[in-house]
Formats: sequence, structure tokens, C-alpha cells
Amino acid sequence: MKSKDAVLSLSALAQTSRLAIFRLLVKRGPEGYTPGDLIQKLGIPAPTLSFHLKELQRACLIEARREGRCLYYRADFDCMNALIAFLTENCCSLGSAGCEVACAPVAARSQPRTPLQRKRA
Repeated sequence: MKSKDAVLSLSALAQTSRLAIFRLLVKRGPEGYTPGDLIQKLGIPAPTLSFHLKELQRACLIEARREGRCLYYRADFDCMNALIAFLTENCCSLGSAGCEVACAPVAARSQPRTPLQRKRA
């Protein structure tokens, strides 16, 4: 992934509704949701949802598939994983020691800290 693509993806996710849509689609997996499902689950008006879906598609974070008359949106897991790999590819490469516990995947930590929790500490 190139830096400009990462910036586009991160910019798309830097909005509350788009982040909520993307996270819900990630939770759903390859099945995806119809726009109607997303409206019902997130309470976003149809025109607003349409705009956000377009932005997420432009950033290659989601993809749409048609089944008959229904349109399903799902997370583009290849793009998501490429973004994660881009963000972590040089982890601790300039450090004198290897990666520490703080660099371990979130699942390996007991309780992940949010940015707000780090500020308070």
C-alpha cells in the first residue's frame, strides 16, 4: 500500500458515521448488509448513508455486490489488512531492542488502552 492510499483510507475512517458503518460491516463478515439493514441498525438517513458508503468505496474499504435486486455492502478485508500491514510494517525497526509487549496484537494484551486512557495516565 502506498502512503497516499493509506491517507485516503484513514481519512475515510476519520468520521464517526463512516467508522461505525465500517466496523459493523467488519463484524458482519463477507455476507455484508443491505443499505436498508444499515439504516435500521445505525439509524442513519438514507441519503447520508449513501454518501458515506460512496466515500468508503472510494477509499477501497468496502465493496458492493448485487444479488438479484439486492445490493450488499461488505468490508474489503484485503484492503483493511493492507492498511494494517502498512501501519505496522516497520514496527520497532529503529529501536535498539525488538518489539515489546506494547507492540503485541491487541488480543495478546490483557486490556487495550484507548487514546483517552493514555492521556489520563
